[in-house]
Amino acid sequence: MSTSYKDKAVPRMNPSANTLFWQYRRHPRWSRIFQLVPAIALVIFVIFGIFALRSNEPMKKEFVKEAVYDKSKIYTEKDFLNAYGISQTDLARIVPPSEQIGKEKATLVMLVRNRELNDALKSMREMEDRFNRKFRYPWTFLNDEPFTEDFINYTSGMASGKTSYGLINKDQWSLPHHIDQEKVQANMKTMVSKNVIYAGSMSYRHMCRYNSGFFYRHPLLADYKWYWRVEPGVEYFCDVDYDVFEYMRAHDKVYGFVMSMYEYLVTIETLWDSTKEFIRTHPQYLASDNSLDFFVDNHPPTQPGEKEITGTYNLCHFWSNFEIASLDFWRSQAYQDYFSYLDSLGGFFYERWGDAPIHSLAVGLFLPKTKIHHFGDIGYRHPPYSRCPQDVDSHRSGRCFCSRKDHFDDDGYSCLPRWWKVAGQSVGAGIKQMD
Repeated sequence: MSTSYKDKAVPRMNPSANTLFWQYRRHPRWSRIFQLVPAIALVIFVIFGIFALRSNEPMKKEFVKEAVYDKSKIYTEKDFLNAYGISQTDLARIVPPSEQIGKEKATLVMLVRNRELNDALKSMREMEDRFNRKFRYPWTFLNDEPFTEDFINYTSGMASGKTSYGLINKDQWSLPHHIDQEKVQANMKTMVSKNVIYAGSMSYRHMCRYNSGFFYRHPLLADYKWYWRVEPGVEYFCDVDYDVFEYMRAHDKVYGFVMSMYEYLVTIETLWDSTKEFIRTHPQYLASDNSLDFFVDNHPPTQPGEKEITGTYNLCHFWSNFEIASLDFWRSQAYQDYFSYLDSLGGFFYERWGDAPIHSLAVGLFLPKTKIHHFGDIGYRHPPYSRCPQDVDSHRSGRCFCSRKDHFDDDGYSCLPRWWKVAGQSVGAGIKQMD
């Protein structure tokens, strides 16, 4: 018996299986269409909202600000852009770099390599928390190799101010043509046999030479007058609530330091004699009331009209891994001539001249000591040494958090008590005043 097409059709849905659907089908067609209006309106609203978000700048700005400052877990700029579909141009227009609050032409400078990223971030975090978040001074990073994308992304994310990344000129990070390479290698082996720190490191010698005579010439620093040298992996123990660069300018200071110590004689055996010879040929650079009495025991500072320095260097110097100083001083003719003379002698490579004694001798001899400032209120650690302000108020107020027992100022290897004496400070900011 044949079966009609109608008999083979799919059965209608059982009304009892879906009461809502059945009730919906029972209404007239116009009524059913009317019931769909809210759903259609919702779809149109969502589409319009998405279109407005992508085309309307104020709406996008609010969205981006919320994502950046409140809810986003994304750390790198690249990931942020990809996640939210925002172009680099949009980001620059929507979230411009933080405006500088400090009024001086100053920057925080870090000579660093890509592999030191974690240590760089550690130093930046402490510097931002203790000082720079209040002033938003820019950061300048220098490297003898191109910075990686990760380094740039993470450090720019950590900074409260603008960031710049500079490549060091190869001529400033290589052996000069006049250097006898065989002599360098022979001397390095001798120093290694004596267990001199960094004796076998050529990169360390390049770093000392660069910090002595070239960092301040980098084009990225051309518009600045002041800098704060920040090393990777250091710590800052105290809040600094005032603008240190403004303080230096307002009080006519040129060079600021935190710790002072003795240098290893074997690394600078000819530096003092070379410096004395330079002064003999350039007596015009020798300042009166200089710091010769800091460098030579029981020796008065130079008086007006004197044209040379005498005595035996006691090896005291300002530890230059912390410096707040004037870039114009390094750019001066006196310092440029001094560095050029020392560089011609090859002591950076034949020995292991450090930038710390060279900077110290220059500011100590070419400037009156009144232009040199000890930042006794700053707590600082560069392994293996620390200094912690000893006054009670800095700790009771919560401004400082450090152990006053772990303190280098009155260590037997410290030259700071000598500086307090020659600078006319009977009691320095670092003298212990324990509860």
